Amino acid sequence: MQIRIGVSFVAIVLLVIALQSWKSPFQYRRGDYIEHGVAAKIEFERVDVEQTQIARERAAESVPWIFRLNSAPLMSLPEELRAALGEIAAAQTLELVPLTTRQNFGLTQQSSSDLGGKIVGDWFHAGSPAERFAILRSAIVGPDMTRAEQRIEAMVEEFREFIQPILETGLIGSDFAQRQNRNLTPDRRLLIVNNGDGLETGRIVLLPRVRLQDQLNEAGQLGYSWDTFEALSPEIRRPMIHWLIERATPTLIFDQSATAAEIAAAREQVDPRMERYLKGDLLVEPQQFLDQSHLSLLLDEYNAAESKIHEGARFSRMLVAFVMVAVLTILNGFYIAKNEPRIANNLNYLITFWVAIIATAFIGRIVSLDPLRAEIVPLLTTVLLLSVAFNQVLATMTAFSLSLLLTMATTGQFNHFLVLMATATSAIIPLKRVSTRATLIKTSFISAITFFTVGCGIAIIETQSVTEVMQDTQLLVMNAKGAALCLVAGFLVAGSLPFIESAFGVVTDMTLLELSDPSHPLLQDLVRLAPGTYNHSIAVSSIAETAAERIGGNGLLARVGAYFHDIGKMLKPQYFIENLQDASSSRHQQLNPAMSTLIIIGHVKDGVELAEQYGLPQPIIDFIEQHHGTTLVEYFYREAAKLAECKPDHKTDAEESSFRYPGPKPQTRETGVMMIADACESACRSLTEPTPKRIETLVNDIVMRRLLDGQFDECDLKMSDIRTIQDSVTKSLIGIYHGRIRYPDAPDGKKKSEVQDSSVKQPAAN
Repeated sequence: MQIRIGVSFVAIVLLVIALQSWKSPFQYRRGDYIEHGVAAKIEFERVDVEQTQIARERAAESVPWIFRLNSAPLMSLPEELRAALGEIAAAQTLELVPLTTRQNFGLTQQSSSDLGGKIVGDWFHAGSPAERFAILRSAIVGPDMTRAEQRIEAMVEEFREFIQPILETGLIGSDFAQRQNRNLTPDRRLLIVNNGDGLETGRIVLLPRVRLQDQLNEAGQLGYSWDTFEALSPEIRRPMIHWLIERATPTLIFDQSATAAEIAAAREQVDPRMERYLKGDLLVEPQQFLDQSHLSLLLDEYNAAESKIHEGARFSRMLVAFVMVAVLTILNGFYIAKNEPRIANNLNYLITFWVAIIATAFIGRIVSLDPLRAEIVPLLTTVLLLSVAFNQVLATMTAFSLSLLLTMATTGQFNHFLVLMATATSAIIPLKRVSTRATLIKTSFISAITFFTVGCGIAIIETQSVTEVMQDTQLLVMNAKGAALCLVAGFLVAGSLPFIESAFGVVTDMTLLELSDPSHPLLQDLVRLAPGTYNHSIAVSSIAETAAERIGGNGLLARVGAYFHDIGKMLKPQYFIENLQDASSSRHQQLNPAMSTLIIIGHVKDGVELAEQYGLPQPIIDFIEQHHGTTLVEYFYREAAKLAECKPDHKTDAEESSFRYPGPKPQTRETGVMMIADACESACRSLTEPTPKRIETLVNDIVMRRLLDGQFDECDLKMSDIRTIQDSVTKSLIGIYHGRIRYPDAPDGKKKSEVQDSSVKQPAAN
């Protein structure tokens, strides 16, 4: 007893911890209807997410994009220009100019570049390619061909100085600019850093400074510098622009990782923007369904309130929660101690029961918050398991306790308790027996419908408007989600039935139906090695099933238990009279009564070992152990008593305790039925003329002896149940051993026809 109390005390402490009782419950959930609104209970501050986000976006936008500069591709442009101008000066006609040079200077029908704007367009409007060639060559050569080389050198030197700004700041690729069109605006700041240098050495410019077309415009740094160069006369500027556009390559490479790091750092440096709420400020307007923004605000108030609670107040909360859970445990404990001996008297079952309760509370507390709101899953799973493993009353009491605890630890709202309790109860009521897995699925459907109906019904009562509830999509979706979670719980239980049976030592009807298959190896061995015992077991199974059902017991369990109750006899079948062809050849004739008794009693132990070897569930093993209880092996006890009378020195050889089965006595109603059915069916086989009166007397005598011997003291059989069992067994045995008409002998010639006539005249006798 002390151990069980200690286990329960530890379990209560763990349950208090699992429920996080040191914290007050956050009672609001998305979709809840707030009839009177919610006002702030304390003064608190919260982060203004929207304003903070805006500030961080502004900070991110102010960060310049980082580009790495590599001017090497532009350094060779002056020398390339020198060679191109020389090719133009040396050619007398356009056809003598290489095609690439013609394309670079725009001496073709149309430009291959889409850059350059108005200047390039004006160049192509200056005339045909031949006319443009003449203009360009004249500007290069001038009036005197002998000075062409000096003019080209002057043009190249001025071009070298002309492109100096883009050598310093670099050029951005047109493809990159097009891809980043939305983000790369003209006012975008860029940080230009030479390859290998740190960011602190870079300089910030705007986008137009690194776009060639912007630089070549009149407002650009290159565009307004034309007038400072004498050699680059206006005639050569337009083809020169075209050549530069064609030959210039991007020298700036976007450093995405460095830019992202700078942007992230800028975001982090922005302090959160706070908004203050005073006590009494309205947080949620009246007659509103809570959405995510409402929940975020209410959760901030909750966290602010929790942060102000000191350790002493938290300890007081835990102490109050401990007392409440202890009171609830005591109330449930009285029922368990009186009506559930399997839990009250078996420490393993008690621990398993407590583990299920604590796990349900812990998981339910965690998953109860948005967006899961799935506390119905562990609750429904646990109560369904208890209903299958024990009974509906225990499952209902547990459902009430868990629903109450989860409500106190989560929302604290009575409406929530109603939904949980109604859903759990609707699942327990139809689950008296689990004959198929579909039974659990059907039960989960019933609970799903209940969850949805009760949830919507409570909302209708609160709002006083069916239309408003039906139009609230969020509420309907949340209730539908809860209904779907009920189905999930049903499938979880259906899939875990084998583990349930193993943990709680129970069998479902599905397992019993599997065991009742005649092809089971143990039954096959029994029919082969001990056919008489097998026939006896089949007869007893029919009798026991009928009697068990008459008293409201599990008839299927009684039938399957009867199939296996005598399997131990197959190891020594010839020592049991039902397996002998001639009773006079019994092997017990060569044995003393004590040895014969050991063999007879041994079939119980042998049967248990066989059952464990083949993995039979414990409830079936109980039938093997308990079907004889602690009854006396009367025949051999009398034989031993007779021998002891003849030999006074051997009186101790006839002690009654040595001739009793080791037990235990029947512990359940079904094993009690099994004891009566087994004894009565065996005794009826010894009747020479089993008339109804003799059978009735025999059954009454056997039941009375078992009753007076105290064999039914440990099972839940009332006197009315025993009378019902006795009546059922009597009727079953009369049906099995009913008398038949004995046909008189007839002359040989007429025997066949007369027998046929008599069988026609007396059909009811068979």
